[in-house]
Amino acid sequence: MLISQRPEAVLLLADGTLFRGRAIGAQGTTVGEICFNTGMTGYQEVFTDPSYTGQIMTMASPHIGNYGVKQGEEESGKVTIAGLVVKKYSDVWSRPGGTGALDDYLKQQGIVGISDIDTRKLVRHIRDHGHQNAIISSSEMDVEALRAELAKAPGMEGRELSSQVSTKQAYEVGPSDARSRVALVDFGVKRNIERCLVERSCRVRVFPMSTTVEDLLDWKPDGIMLSNGPGDPAAMPSSVALVKRILESGVPVFGICLGHQLLAESLGMRTEKMHHGHRGINHPIKDLTTGRDEVTSQNHGFVVNRADAEKNAAIEITHVHLNDGSVAGIRMKGHPVFSVQYHPEAGPGPNDSRYLFDRFVELMKQNKLAERPVEQNA
Repeated sequence: MLISQRPEAVLLLADGTLFRGRAIGAQGTTVGEICFNTGMTGYQEVFTDPSYTGQIMTMASPHIGNYGVKQGEEESGKVTIAGLVVKKYSDVWSRPGGTGALDDYLKQQGIVGISDIDTRKLVRHIRDHGHQNAIISSSEMDVEALRAELAKAPGMEGRELSSQVSTKQAYEVGPSDARSRVALVDFGVKRNIERCLVERSCRVRVFPMSTTVEDLLDWKPDGIMLSNGPGDPAAMPSSVALVKRILESGVPVFGICLGHQLLAESLGMRTEKMHHGHRGINHPIKDLTTGRDEVTSQNHGFVVNRADAEKNAAIEITHVHLNDGSVAGIRMKGHPVFSVQYHPEAGPGPNDSRYLFDRFVELMKQNKLAERPVEQNA
């Protein structure tokens, strides 16, 4: 098969670093925060993860597109990354059950990207110099014009992005005769979180992030899930206030990623921007409650301030990242409330952390038993 040469494209970082390559996906220009993912597989799941909203994704794996895309492996209803950067981009794909080429998939959704650049150099640059905005263009080659456009773009700090991806209407998944009822607040939920709950006999009602605590409790949930999502948790005071109200209810709570950060904010702990974030499927975590290590899937650019967590008498640090010692999990002392910074549902990634869903189900079970009235002897 004869494949024609793709048009030229450029990638410009805010610090002036310039890469020239070839256009992939849709023609045009896109701006976002540049980041990288170290995963070797699972690119379709990565591209559809709502937590990546507003970010230009650099894939550290050198070959992207070689296994195409497959219907049913999306983590949301659309591609959510702002743009894509790869080294080798495959027009030819092969996979049992595959439903199409990645390039067609990106074009259909208007995602602009660039290939044929030195992604190892780019990843090292991000790692050394930290997060910053970037611009990709296959329609404008004037670097000064691109520099002017890039200068207008807001940074990730101070940006609330969950409202762009949260569901507008509540919906339900799972069996109607499930053992547990989970109200899930959608800040940018991945479908695999829903699947993991349904697999454990949970009926899940997914609520918009704008919901009220009254709406959640009127559904009579056995537990409440705070989902992952994009943006800066410190820029979400309404969501922090909602979480405070949820904690007052006494219902078991499980937070993931952004949900973990919002829980921390609601308990008086600050969150802060990381130098370049954790994104990939090979991050080592220690569960301090069991002493066991696990390999995890992660995607976050903000983290709970460790000093705040250590001096907060209301919580216990339950998990730490073994590479940098950052807070990876907390739980409230004396309350059925816990959260983790990473993605136990994986998608993509290892399944080491799925036990956390079992912990949540057990918390709901124990809480229901505690609330059951004691039968009086006749």
